[in-house]
Formats: sequence, C-alpha cells, structure tokens
Amino acid sequence: MAGGGVMVSQGKPGKKYPGGMTLSVFIACMIAAFGGLIFGYDIGISGGVTSMAPFLQKFFPDVYKKEKGMQSTNQYCKFDSHKLTMFTSSLYLAALVASFFASTVTRVFGRRSSMFVGGAVFLAGSIVNAISKNVIMLIIGRVLLGVGVGFANQSVPLYLSEMAPYKYRGALNIGFQLMITFGILAANLVNYFTAKIEGGWGWRVSLGGAAVPALMIGIGSFFVPDTPNSILERNKPEKAKEMLKKIRGTDNVDDEFDDICAAGEASRLVKHPWANIWKRKYRPQLVFAVLFPFFQQLTGMNVVMFYAPVLFKTLGFGDNASLLSSVITGTVNSIATFVSIAAVDKVGRKALLIEGGLQMGIFQVFIGSIIWKKFGFDGVAAIDSLSAKLVVIGICSFVVAFAWSWGPLGWLVPSEIFPLEIRSAAQSINVAVNMLFTFFIAEIFLKMLCTFKFGLFFFFAFWVFIATFVIWKFLPETKGIPIEEMSKVWRSHWYWKKFVVDGDGDEGVDSEKKPQDTC
Repeated sequence: MAGGGVMVSQGKPGKKYPGGMTLSVFIACMIAAFGGLIFGYDIGISGGVTSMAPFLQKFFPDVYKKEKGMQSTNQYCKFDSHKLTMFTSSLYLAALVASFFASTVTRVFGRRSSMFVGGAVFLAGSIVNAISKNVIMLIIGRVLLGVGVGFANQSVPLYLSEMAPYKYRGALNIGFQLMITFGILAANLVNYFTAKIEGGWGWRVSLGGAAVPALMIGIGSFFVPDTPNSILERNKPEKAKEMLKKIRGTDNVDDEFDDICAAGEASRLVKHPWANIWKRKYRPQLVFAVLFPFFQQLTGMNVVMFYAPVLFKTLGFGDNASLLSSVITGTVNSIATFVSIAAVDKVGRKALLIEGGLQMGIFQVFIGSIIWKKFGFDGVAAIDSLSAKLVVIGICSFVVAFAWSWGPLGWLVPSEIFPLEIRSAAQSINVAVNMLFTFFIAEIFLKMLCTFKFGLFFFFAFWVFIATFVIWKFLPETKGIPIEEMSKVWRSHWYWKKFVVDGDGDEGVDSEKKPQDTC
C-alpha cells in the first residue's frame, strides 16, 4: 500500500478526491450510526432477561422449574426450551423478511427514510414487549423489533459508506459496529441493575428500555442529510452535487461527482436490480455478500453475547455474577472496537480479519478445552474459581478479537464493495443472510449446547479457521479505494478477474443507453 491510503499493490491506484472530513459529515455519520444501538441493545437485553427468575416464572415456567430442579445434573441442557428459543430468535426471522422490503424503501425514498421506519417500528416493539401479558405478546413485540432491525441494518451501513470520504470510510463505517457494542454494553448494565428491582418487574424496564435507542435513530434521521449517491439515484443531479460540495467542504468535487454520476446513470438503466445481481460480472460481490454474514455468525459471537448470562449461569456462575460477567465482556467489546477504528484505514481490512480470525479460533478451542475438563460429557460438575476466571479471560480474548475484526468489518466490507446499481439489493442479501444465520444459530444454540456440549466451541472454532483461509485467499484489499471505483480491485484480483473483465460493465445495458461519465 502506498501512503495516503491509496491502494497500488493491485496495479491500479485509486483516484484521490479533494476534500476531507468535515464536521457535518462526522456528526451525520455518528447520528446515523445510532442505528447500531437498536441491534446491539436487543442482542444484550434478550439473554439478560431470559436469565431473570421472575421473567422465566411468568413466561417460561417449565424452564424455571428445570433450572431450579437440575442443580446437580446436566448443566448443558437446563435451558433447552423451544418456546424460550423462539422468544430470542423470532426477531431475526422478522429482520430477514423486512430487509427485502427495506431494499425498495432505501432505493426509492432514500437511506434516511429506512432509518426512520426502522426506529419507529422498533419503538412500537419495545412498547409491546414492556407491557406483555403472555408469550404471544412477547413474540409480537419481538417481530416488530425485528422489522426495525431489518430496516436499520439495511440502510445505515450503506449511508455511512456513501457519506464518508474514502480515506475515512473504514473508521466512519465502523461507527455502526461501535454503536452495536455500546448497545450491548448498555443492555448488560440495564439488566444488571433491573435484576435487583424488588417485585420481579425489572424485566419490563429492560425490554422497555429499547425505546431509547429507537427514539435516537428515529428522531436522528430527520437531522441528517441524504447521501449524494442516494439523491442522484432519485434523479436529482443538481441537488446531489450541491450536497457533495457541502459534505466535502470544497467546490472542487468534479472528479468524485463524475464517478457518482456514471454509477448513478448505470443504476437508472438497471430496472431490476434483483435480476441483475445474479449476473456473472457481479459474482464476486454476491459471493461476499453471502459469505461475510455467514462466517460472521459462525464465529459464535452473537451466541456469546445474547446468551452470555445464560452461558455463564450454565457454567455455575450465580445470577448476579453471570450478569456482571456479561457487563465485563460488553465493556471489552466496546473498548476493542476503537482499535479497529484506529487501524482499519492504516493496516487494511484483510490484516485485521486474518489476525482476528486466528485469535478467535484459538480462544474458542481454549474455552472448549476448559469446559471439557471441568464438565466432561455428562455436564455434572461445579466449576472452581480458577477455571471460572480462565473461562472469562478466554471469552474476553475471543470478544476482543471479534470486536476489531469480524464485528465491524462484517458490515463495512460488504457495504463498500457493491456498485450503486445493485447496492441496495446486495445489502439486503447481506442483511438477510446475516439474520437467517443469526436466527438459525439462536434457534438451535441451546439444543446444540445440550447435544454438542463442550464440542460446540470446537464447532465454532472450525468455521472461524475456514473463514480466515477464505479471506486470506480470496478477498482483495479495499482500503483507500473510492467507493465508485471499487470494481478495479476485482478486475486485478488473481481469481475474480475472470468474472469481472474489462468491458463487462456494459452487460445487460441497452447499447443505445450506455452509462455516461456525466449527469
């Protein structure tokens, strides 16, 4: 890599646009990143309330009785309940479906509109959950939360990648993951204190607290500008250029605007992005739109975070100790994300992904080995103080690695590699696959823990090592490349160049309506 963050090792250096970080862009990106709060808060809150005795007594009495009656038997299986699993996983199925509708809203009405819809529906879900009287109300609330997450996760990463100057795109986009970690930490803290509320209604505060991040992104969407790319996609070139000048802090934006115009013209000529995305020339982007969320979920991180209190409780930690341990891991998660913000535009995406993958795999094996030694195959044992500390250290080391690699980059890289004409549709596929496998893992985790026992951690370690190999071998570096010039990294890649060849950009476009470089 050359200085200034412009990639040259691929043989085709990226174009340098004038203008840099402006205060308005920084503020807009931070407000938009609030969309990560709703996802993070939900990940953290659900595992906490499902470890609270009053919540289990009211909604899942069979799990409560099993937990109280199995203290001397198999610790791996005491939380295995289909209803409890459905409470957690129903959100992700709803988010999967919603992400496809969000694609149309994001493309036709702009990124801000999807952010607002996400915040508004998430707010409704938080209210329903807080006043729930039965499991049906809980599930309905979770579905509404899922729709909100689907819209936010579809639109916010796109917004951040399009709004940010290319030299700072990585750091600003990681603001989304940073807010996810803040949401998880906030949820863990809320759970820790609401669990101590006398009267057994603390879980209502925990679930209702989701209204706070919902209001932040919903109201915040009115105070951020739409991206020039999105404005141009809606056929408003003059307004798009004025917005580009404003956010770049300079009138000298002709080169960047010409590139956005060429992408915008190509986008307008593609009437059916869902059909186009399957074409051969988009094969590299499509593959990574699927592989990134697939591998991200098979790291086991979301399992660790939204089942952390249950997991720690299973390992023999007390009620408050398990929630406190979750606060510790949530704090570590947030702090480590700053490492990624500082490093991603300097050392690049691949280096962080490879190092993080190796570290995660090693500590998954470490954690699994300790649990194997203490609980064996029958799951009957009490964990000693030293082993408990080693498990917490192992989980924190795993969380640190995820927080500066697969956590933020799992959202950043897919959002920056798509050309504008398929960007919204491709991001929907990315979110849908993420939610599908989050749902799948959430749905079967407690059953897998009961069946695989300590081997579950070896299972995740295996997939982490596979993911690391794929990144090393097949992902080109995207650091320092303007988002509308990203196609060149695929054309010069040893494997993907046979799919994306010069001149292939015209495939599927009417020969009399080829995209031009100007608006």
